[in-house]
Amino acid sequence: MDNKKISKVQSIQNALKILDLPQFVSFKEIKVKYHQLSKKYHPDICEDKNKMVEINSAYEMLKSYIEDFKYSFDDDEIYKQYPENYHADRFRF
Repeated sequence: MDNKKISKVQSIQNALKILDLPQFVSFKEIKVKYHQLSKKYHPDICEDKNKMVEINSAYEMLKSYIEDFKYSFDDDEIYKQYPENYHADRFRF
């Protein structure tokens, strides 16, 4: 793996950590968490002005990743997202 890919992965992991999010998260959940943290750390409320810059940067990183990510809609990928359907279909007689 080259250094660009490693740094991108580390950046995304760091963004998740900053926003206190798990690895498996939807964009809707990212937005909700961002808004919660924005209210809490807004520069008019919080003395640490850099915290909001950090939150904004993390949000933009994750948003960019989700917007640029290429999705696959083959059966295997769909079953990964909805494993309960796979389980039901697999044991249907």
